[in-house]
Amino acid sequence: MLIIGERINSSRKRIAEAMSGRDRKFIQSEAKAQAEAGAHYIDVNAGAFIGEEVEYLKWTIDAVQEACDLPLCIDSPDAGVIREVLPLVDIAPMVNSITLEPARLEGMLPLIVEFKAKVIGLCQSEDLMADSTEAKVEMASQLVEKVKLAGIPLDDLYIDPLVYPLGTDAKSAVATLDAIAYIMKEFSGVHTACGLTNISHGLPCRKLINRTFLVSAIIRGLDGAIMDPTDKQLYGAMRAAVTIAGEDEFCMEYIRAFRAGRLE
Repeated sequence: MLIIGERINSSRKRIAEAMSGRDRKFIQSEAKAQAEAGAHYIDVNAGAFIGEEVEYLKWTIDAVQEACDLPLCIDSPDAGVIREVLPLVDIAPMVNSITLEPARLEGMLPLIVEFKAKVIGLCQSEDLMADSTEAKVEMASQLVEKVKLAGIPLDDLYIDPLVYPLGTDAKSAVATLDAIAYIMKEFSGVHTACGLTNISHGLPCRKLINRTFLVSAIIRGLDGAIMDPTDKQLYGAMRAAVTIAGEDEFCMEYIRAFRAGRLE
């Protein structure tokens, strides 16, 4: 199960303040905490700084790499931003993300090939919201073909079927879960990943919804998540679900997580 630590995101007020104030120690503490909690990649996002995203992202990348030896997930929809910052990355990164929008694909795919990056592909196009299982699967199929044509190994592609808030679409989770199961069965070598927080938008006890959705998705085959690994209840639910799904031989990862004090 690939864990992409989500905490260094400029949409969070405290992170944006740290970036603005060049609070290197705070950003580095966030990176270290996620690494120690079990993250495999550290997501870095400076999208809140419109017009200055490159400058803030470069500073953040430097700060995180100084403190942590995990690879980065560079989080920007702008191919120009990605082009500017990828040369600064020490370890082959992940790019978050491509969509089926032609300009975004044409700008991103050559960079992913050049820097041997993994990539998250969103089931999203210019004019269609993938709110049904069928639409998600169709877009996933198109993403697979685009990535293959670009010469990117399918093992480097993580498809995010996109889950929408349950408060506005009660069937969103079911559609996404069914899409995950289909993608993992039909597209050999491809991975799936998702962000969790959108599903619970506007609902009380959001973390409960997020945990339950993550467990359900793992049972359907999900093998990557953009999440907060420092949330012990969330991390514990993830680790238990992977074990129950039969993806943890002799339960060793679960036992290691328990011994490391990561479960709650």
